[in-house]
Amino acid sequence: MIVMSIDPGLSGAVAVFHDGELMETIDMPTHTLTRNQATKRQVSASGLADLFIAHKPRHVVVEKVHAMPGQGVTSMFSFGRSFGVIEGILAALILPATYVTPSVWTKSIGRGYGKDASRARACELFPQHQKMFARVKDDGRADAALIGAWYLKGEK
Repeated sequence: MIVMSIDPGLSGAVAVFHDGELMETIDMPTHTLTRNQATKRQVSASGLADLFIAHKPRHVVVEKVHAMPGQGVTSMFSFGRSFGVIEGILAALILPATYVTPSVWTKSIGRGYGKDASRARACELFPQHQKMFARVKDDGRADAALIGAWYLKGEK
């Protein structure tokens, strides 16, 4: 059985589990476009759909995100757009999904606090895959893997 878990956003990632084992993490597919003489990155809907079609997951777990104080309007709009792209693709492909808030999965999975907490916990849970989480910018990969681990742990 294939389960995929997603840390949404431009720096997010997708984790792929097969029969409960982490197989790979994939950085969120993005593309750049120029609008009003500004270059912006966006989640690639076709790239993400291709991932789902290629892996044929039985279930998808997505971090349920919301606006947080101190975030700018533009960044929140971009983040919401990314989340909407994910929801749209899941609906179009008729993939069952579970949405989980960060507070629920982080507490359940035993993730500590701080910038590197997700990477550290992912290395503990998946020692054979530590290279996936080696760089500071791999926190999206770590979050995606931990979200999947939360789901597979069965504390829904």
